[in-house]
Amino acid sequence: MKIHREGLAFLRNTAIIILVLCIGFLMGIKGVFSILLVVAALCLLAFLWFFRNPVRNVEPAENVIYAPADGKIVVVEQTYESEYLRRDCIQVSIFMSPLNVHVNRYPIGGTVLYVNHSDGSHKIAHLPKSSHRNERNSVVIETVSGTQILMRQIAGAMARRIVCYAKVGDTAIQGEDMGFIKFGSRVDLFLPLDADIQVDLEDTVRGNNTVIAMLPSATGSENSGTDE
Repeated sequence: MKIHREGLAFLRNTAIIILVLCIGFLMGIKGVFSILLVVAALCLLAFLWFFRNPVRNVEPAENVIYAPADGKIVVVEQTYESEYLRRDCIQVSIFMSPLNVHVNRYPIGGTVLYVNHSDGSHKIAHLPKSSHRNERNSVVIETVSGTQILMRQIAGAMARRIVCYAKVGDTAIQGEDMGFIKFGSRVDLFLPLDADIQVDLEDTVRGNNTVIAMLPSATGSENSGTDE
């Protein structure tokens, strides 16, 4: 088990606070210091849990879409993706509670074609409208066979920061860290209509472990992205 780099500052600052409180406690300043020390220690344990980054290696597979995050499937439906792909897709959404691992991983390998951050509200992430109204970050990956997949990170009611490491032109390596959403969130995948979906509503999934969908070996004309 590793700790994600996004949590290092939280852990460092909390450890410093605990050290100061311990010094005060040893100097005989008790009372409130004792309570604060317990609270700080609990916060440290919570941060260690929240920012955990379990090692989960995958065998690269061109036609396999792995879960990009841990959580529960809250949407599996056909919808029109209007931001970049501009076509009907199968949307699969994963809701991540504060107890889940919050690392976001590349669901498939390829080339990053598009990265865009949009400001928005911070409503409950499992609501359908959150995909368009909440703060979000969209990344489009094109596989070596030309299939384009859109992955969208969505901030939830508790989330206040979306972190995305992807940049246009990057090589996306399946299973590697793509980003992180702090304190409650959701991840949407927009897949081709001919993708063979392997999950159902309410399924619990694990990043890099659960297969979300299988792509056909040959791509069709619908994978042409923004071409019209």
